Amino acid sequence: MTSEQTDEAAAESPDGATDESPADGGSAPTEGLVVVSNREPYSHSYDGDEITVDRPVGGLTAGLDPVMQRASGTWVAWGDGDADREVVDERDRVGVPPEDPAYTLRRVWLDDDEVKEYYYGYSNQVLWPLCHSDRGRITYEPRFWERYEAVNRKFADAAVAEADPGSLVWFQDYHFGLAPAMVRRELGDDVTLAHFWHIPWPTWDDFRVCPQSRELMEGLLANDLVGFHVDRFCAQFLEGVDACFDEAAIDWTAGEVHRGGSTTLVKSFPMGVDTDRIERLAGSDGAEAFWDRFREERGIADDAVVAVGVDRLDYTKGIPERIRAIEYFLESYPEFRGEFVYVQKASESRSEIPAYQEIQAEVSETAERVNDRFGTDDWEPVVGITEMLPAESLYGLYRHADLALVSSVRDGMNLVAEEYVAAQLDNGGALVLSDFAGVDETLGDYAYTINPYATREFAETVRAAITDSAEERRERMRHMRQLVTAYDLDAWMDDIFETAAALGDATAESD
Repeated sequence: MTSEQTDEAAAESPDGATDESPADGGSAPTEGLVVVSNREPYSHSYDGDEITVDRPVGGLTAGLDPVMQRASGTWVAWGDGDADREVVDERDRVGVPPEDPAYTLRRVWLDDDEVKEYYYGYSNQVLWPLCHSDRGRITYEPRFWERYEAVNRKFADAAVAEADPGSLVWFQDYHFGLAPAMVRRELGDDVTLAHFWHIPWPTWDDFRVCPQSRELMEGLLANDLVGFHVDRFCAQFLEGVDACFDEAAIDWTAGEVHRGGSTTLVKSFPMGVDTDRIERLAGSDGAEAFWDRFREERGIADDAVVAVGVDRLDYTKGIPERIRAIEYFLESYPEFRGEFVYVQKASESRSEIPAYQEIQAEVSETAERVNDRFGTDDWEPVVGITEMLPAESLYGLYRHADLALVSSVRDGMNLVAEEYVAAQLDNGGALVLSDFAGVDETLGDYAYTINPYATREFAETVRAAITDSAEERRERMRHMRQLVTAYDLDAWMDDIFETAAALGDATAESD
């Protein structure tokens, strides 16, 4: 059994492509760092009788790896590789990277029932739809919560065992809503606790649907720092705290919650991408070779207008809405038939869950309908890619695509938008972006903004992105590239670490 990426997102690159880790990546805390995540940075697998190592992929995992190497810290994560148990010591630890160990990977073991009920159950059938304001997709069963609580205890115990006085314990995402309070009860104020919630935080009216809303918020308020991607999610979290806890005092200006003698800072940190790596790979010979080969194999003419979408097959990504907009576009603007190609790179996700089976079928059926309706012997309007792409191939696709379509119906951030912008070395592309994605707050002034549900307006915006002057597109892209470069993955981590360090210093001074 293997773990799945979250965008969740956070926040991983949508492909399982591996590449060398970036040369740099944020400044590490001076007193040690303990990262707690569902997903592990390295996994060990059998290849016949040999044990092989899967390296970090893009996004947060790859970005944090060099930081951990400099910090000599500990990463607590689910050991899901089929050879993971063979390489750990008696305390379930292994040094990584394997060729030159610089930090400790502490593995937590989960059996099939725990994965089914903690991960696929409570995390992804309760919290995921809840936080994406999709009540109709919530499937709640009492055993999901019981297992979520038990697994949070496992990870909390591992974090307690690995943390030293003065450590920063940094929790990742919605899988660990209870663990911070568990660690706090064990270690008190000897450690600084931070939590980054990579997916949206909903309104209180939505979140209070959860039977355990109070317990989850209590868990998060045990942190010294709770981070979200955008200010809106921070405000909705604070409004929920205000509604849930009569005894909580909120400093709305400072973003602080004062409750029971403790203080939690709630702050936005819009996540960035590793722009240096993306630019390097997008401009590589391998990226160019992939594009030439791909275009030839798929029969895409040199002068075709190519749009791209890269997503997990998740109902939050607005993929059926996007393909329906393409259908309306081709119906309304027949001059683009035979000249426009949409490339959908899609990765199956959480296929054990019925809602994901349904979205996978809907995307396939919608794409087939559009191709049957408009396609010819020489031209297919919707081209699908399901295979894994190496990173340089993915970034080559981004670089050469005339426009990217990011039509999320709800998204914490959406790093695909930033990756596309970073790969636009010639500033010639256009980003069509849903205003329901968190990244819209960063790039929305220069992207071509859409409401994914407004099919006609979506199609008209695609046309505008194609027909606007080259100068207009370059100017928009130049501004977006400046923004993405200025606040990249390193800057995001630096911001979080510096904020957490200041909170830790303030706590030490008050003792």
